[in-house]
Amino acid sequence: MKTIGLDSFRFSISWTRIFPNGKLSGGVNQLGVKFYNDLIDELLSNGIKPFVTLLHFDPPQALEDEYGGLLSPTFVDDFVVYADFCFSTFGDRVQKWVTINEPNSYTMNAYDFGKFAPGRCSSWMGNNCTDRGVGGDSSTEPYVVGHHFLLSHAAAVKLYREKYQARQKGGIGITIATHWFEPKYRTLPSSQVAASRALDFLFGWLVHPITYGDYPKSMRSMVGDRLPRFTREESEMLKGSIDFLGLNYYTMNYAENTPPQLLAAATTTNPSYSTAEKDGIPIGTPTALDWLFICPKGFQKLLLHIKDNYNNPPVYITENGKDFKEFFIINHHNLQWMIMMHRPSGAS
Repeated sequence: MKTIGLDSFRFSISWTRIFPNGKLSGGVNQLGVKFYNDLIDELLSNGIKPFVTLLHFDPPQALEDEYGGLLSPTFVDDFVVYADFCFSTFGDRVQKWVTINEPNSYTMNAYDFGKFAPGRCSSWMGNNCTDRGVGGDSSTEPYVVGHHFLLSHAAAVKLYREKYQARQKGGIGITIATHWFEPKYRTLPSSQVAASRALDFLFGWLVHPITYGDYPKSMRSMVGDRLPRFTREESEMLKGSIDFLGLNYYTMNYAENTPPQLLAAATTTNPSYSTAEKDGIPIGTPTALDWLFICPKGFQKLLLHIKDNYNNPPVYITENGKDFKEFFIINHHNLQWMIMMHRPSGAS
């Protein structure tokens, strides 16, 4: 990394590498603490600033077993204790903290589609969640989990700002994944509404509460009582709960209207039809992955949307690019050349 010229390195701390049982009361793994201390010190000694994520798709199994993990509001309290330990242990050398990586994509994959642990979903999602003995409700649980993610983020930010930020002089934010959505048929108002709605259900779901203290109106009107409500205190805690926004952008899609009967049962699976092509023409340059198209103009439009609608926060691009398989194929000879150039003399 130093040879390449990187000046920062984003990595995640594994919660259970610090608290094997999910809680401070369950004991601290000092070898895990040492690992991250050594990593941070080595980065800094090479002029590379650590950019640390506290939770990246791996909540502790022990908390899942004890009280259902993210389905319980108790998770918020345990996350804050974990965050407090990390701030106090590593914060003297870490200047950038991300509370949670992609809470939206994790929530959908884990509690709507049933693909990520704990693999919960409704039987009509077709992923055999019920047959596997996991169960779930794709129409309610994703909203509950997303709600607890937001409260965990806001509570950790509040703690950091009140207890650590003044003396550690760092910043804290959250990383959200999103596509950009274009109306499939620009002249149709229904397509325009569909694109706006798709962005609300994927991106606004998180960034709207951390900016304005509540979910987008489109979500409130469509999801109804299935969408949890914030108390006045929670809403105030959420407002402005970022020093920066981490953004993971990979591709864009066309959006078009969804039939009313499907809208009525909308889950976080996004209540708009989306597609990556129109009239047989792909929306961008295809890659080896069927969902990922290189679309720089979508990136630009997304950034302008954030600037115009969400108080123009500082933005870090925490993820972006194309799939590694294609990168490796295209750059194979370049990689070989780099290895040759930097191989120690006499090495094979």
